[in-house]
Amino acid sequence: MLIPCPFCGPRDMSEFRCGGQSAIVRPVPAQQVSDEAWSNYMFMRPNPRGVLAERWVHQGGCGTWFNILRNTVSHEIMAVYAIDAAPPELKP
Repeated sequence: MLIPCPFCGPRDMSEFRCGGQSAIVRPVPAQQVSDEAWSNYMFMRPNPRGVLAERWVHQGGCGTWFNILRNTVSHEIMAVYAIDAAPPELKP
């Protein structure tokens, strides 16, 4: 699988590391979050069939973190965007 690094271009996936689902909202304030809410934040993630926003780092290259929209069934990468940007809208 080739992953398109925004700075280095397409590279083999062996150069990258997945950082998990992107856009996870951390519960705040941390001192007032229940154990159940914190556990849900840390461990309970959806595992959808279809498009998922993920964080990736080009570990074997430039070291840049970025987001991708990837189809979890076909592994097709539909979009690459900055780590602090909102996911782009996909055209049907």
